Amino acid sequence: MSYRRTFKIVCGFAGGSAVLVVAAAAAEYQGCFGHTRAARWSLFNVLQAAQPAGNRTVEYTGNAWDFNWDKRDPSALLTNGKKKEVVSEDPSSEQDNGKPKATRNILLIRHSQYNLSGNGDHERILTPLGREQAEFTGQRLAALGLKYDIMVHSTMARATETANIISKYLPGVELVSCDLLREGAPIQPVPPVTHWKPDAVQYHEDGARIEAAFRRYIHRADPKQKEDSYEIIVCHANVIRYFVCRALQFPPEGWLRIGLNNGSITWLTVRPSGRVALRTLGDSGFMPPDKLTRT
Repeated sequence: MSYRRTFKIVCGFAGGSAVLVVAAAAAEYQGCFGHTRAARWSLFNVLQAAQPAGNRTVEYTGNAWDFNWDKRDPSALLTNGKKKEVVSEDPSSEQDNGKPKATRNILLIRHSQYNLSGNGDHERILTPLGREQAEFTGQRLAALGLKYDIMVHSTMARATETANIISKYLPGVELVSCDLLREGAPIQPVPPVTHWKPDAVQYHEDGARIEAAFRRYIHRADPKQKEDSYEIIVCHANVIRYFVCRALQFPPEGWLRIGLNNGSITWLTVRPSGRVALRTLGDSGFMPPDKLTRT
């Protein structure tokens, strides 16, 4: 069989799978497959592997983006069960004044490495490496040259210490603590894992708290906000992963499928329209490889 004819046949079977097409055709051309029955079956197997088994096309799920996910969509705001009445002589002006115009940038920082063997939160402070990681994170945030509005941190020792170190590189940025951001079990993960099994009560209590934190901090800008904002939240891996899933309207039970290094930066952007974008997820490339941990 000629090389050209073989190439055409392979293209027809493989449906445009370039790598397998070239490999199979070249092998046949060079006599690798030969003309024995076994060799012909080898060529058949290559071609069969290149074909789609059934319909492998990813189908549209039909789940449309919910633009009112934060209950702040101006077109959906209600007053006493009725749409807000326009009292201005210029209805378009009244409507524009009620629309968000600024973009919120939320930088979620995972705390640095800490002492896992500590008895209680007060002993679970940063390790020497963890303090070094926080220095790198602070330097990175400063190097971005952004005008940060505020830094909020979890009240747990490891997050508080991380925030305090970062704060040295961001003079003038207000530092605020919040209990809602403490680590916990946001929702039972799917698929389940065997090494970590909180009980139902913990999911019930932590889940409500972490969801409350999400609603407080992840939403579009207030209509009165005129300029884009940059806010830093220093907290924990479970909280950040849950926030990302919720903000992107992914199934929240998938949070444990994401991994985050200590001191990493996750950047969410919330547009005035309610659209959400993930600028970075767990960025830690600003640290030397030998400084990276995930404990």
